[in-house]
Amino acid sequence: MEEQLLERWRAEERDQPEGWDFSSLDDRMTESQEPWDLDAQYRQALGNAQHVLDMGTGGGEYLLRFADLLPADTTATEGWQPNISVAQRNLAPHGIEVIEYGAPDEDVDSVRMPFADDRFDLVLNRHESYSPHELARVIAPSGTVLTQQVGGDECAEIGGWFGQTGALPHVNFAQFREELQDAGFSVIDGAEHVGVYTFEDVAALLAYLQLVPWETPDDFSVDWYQDRLLDLHRRSSGGPITMTRKRFWLKGVRQ
Repeated sequence: MEEQLLERWRAEERDQPEGWDFSSLDDRMTESQEPWDLDAQYRQALGNAQHVLDMGTGGGEYLLRFADLLPADTTATEGWQPNISVAQRNLAPHGIEVIEYGAPDEDVDSVRMPFADDRFDLVLNRHESYSPHELARVIAPSGTVLTQQVGGDECAEIGGWFGQTGALPHVNFAQFREELQDAGFSVIDGAEHVGVYTFEDVAALLAYLQLVPWETPDDFSVDWYQDRLLDLHRRSSGGPITMTRKRFWLKGVRQ
């Protein structure tokens, strides 16, 4: 029985796919949704924008939801190496240049953004690290930053299951709001939400973890962690597994 489970779980181990596509898990996991409508916020902000930057565009999938609203002067950045060529391929037909850039999760001020002062009137940022001071430099006066972030202590359960956690406690709504204000932004909207991910079983959890390898220990594999995975399977009675989901968003205007 255990060997059959391990064989099934090993089948979930695969290379990181291109872009940010979680559709393969549509019938294997659910996640509670935040109460705000980020799509609507993007559309409203893009309605008056002429010079737009999308930070951490992934494969460009989310940005292209708004292709009908993007101005001619739209630029994107991406720092995750597997996604750079994907984003360039997807966005080039729309005249959008993709520049390789990513701030680290910590010490975000250590990497200068490759843009001139006052370059943009709108910066969109969905789940990407950023320096508030660099945003204040590249966003023109009265320009807007609109960001949604993943809470830095999301999925803290992983640390308990596998003995390691990549938690970033400084990534939270209150601190990010304060840092934007200190950098010269008026924060005019925002909220935070705590919910759950629900996976149908350990196999579904493993399929998800293949898409977000930074959430697991560097040496993570089914064989190396089989005892912990089998224990998790027993404790969940082979059924659903839940993890904490955290999101927050902020909208700021540069003074």
